[in-house]
Amino acid sequence: MQSLLDTPCDQTFIRVAEVWTPDGDLLRLTDGEYGKLSVFADISRNASFAKGEGLPGRAWTEERPIILNDLNDQSFVRSEAATEAGLTSAVAIPVFAAEELRAVLVLFCGADAEHAGAIEIWEDRDGRLVLDDGYYGHAQGFADVSRTISFGHGLGLPGCVWAANAPILMSDIGRTGAFVRGQSASEARLKTGLGVPIPVPHGRKFVLTLLSAPHTPIARRFELWDARPQRVGPNQRAELIDGICEREGQLWPQQNPPVDPKIVSAWEGPVGRILGSGQPQVLAGPTGLPEKYTQMIALPVYHETEVAYVAAWYL
Repeated sequence: MQSLLDTPCDQTFIRVAEVWTPDGDLLRLTDGEYGKLSVFADISRNASFAKGEGLPGRAWTEERPIILNDLNDQSFVRSEAATEAGLTSAVAIPVFAAEELRAVLVLFCGADAEHAGAIEIWEDRDGRLVLDDGYYGHAQGFADVSRTISFGHGLGLPGCVWAANAPILMSDIGRTGAFVRGQSASEARLKTGLGVPIPVPHGRKFVLTLLSAPHTPIARRFELWDARPQRVGPNQRAELIDGICEREGQLWPQQNPPVDPKIVSAWEGPVGRILGSGQPQVLAGPTGLPEKYTQMIALPVYHETEVAYVAAWYL
């Protein structure tokens, strides 16, 4: 089984992915992919976090996504193990159904001379989306531009996500006019952009953007699934509405006997697990994944108490 750390494509931008779910007053690990980082994996599997404790606990109590660019921060409980594992930054993404926390997805990145890409959190402040925080690896020129810009409703990838209240994919962002930072993205060799709204209680608005470079990819395949009842009916189903696949072949191959691979029901396959559980998923191993892919990270997007969309990415 190949891992996030030893995929044959290139060094990946995301090194570790975890899902923490509430168990009473604590968050406990329910899914995790650590590659060869066995010591960090063992420490994480034996950990739990109360509200406000550690990065997952902070995302829970602060009710917002958080990027931590220094894992030696006092608030990061596993700092020593993370440093030994070569991890340098992390983002915690809470998943709320209205005011109920369903899970926290935590993604870890490392650093090396070729490590380029971006994970960004944008927040609505007085009617404009401004950068709350971001991790860019060595794409520092792109980072500098991002820290000086803001987006109105419907402008750029973050603003389009904000206006649609839905995840959006953009390909060839260095050449796409809708991607406002296109020139800087091209210089940083960023190619694919995924934007996802992060609903939280009390009306605050956040948008997560993941920007992928071919040599240190966040993913080789992206999918967006629409689970709104007005799209697929009331029976917990989702339809594949957009996708980007960097490998040859169809995004959704024809099957024999013919079925519609663009529709899934709750608990049917990897995406169906998200519909059924209402929680993000981190899966490793080829079983149930598209051909030639061995990892999937998937994030549900809620509209109030129901899963409206699923954003999934694969390596």
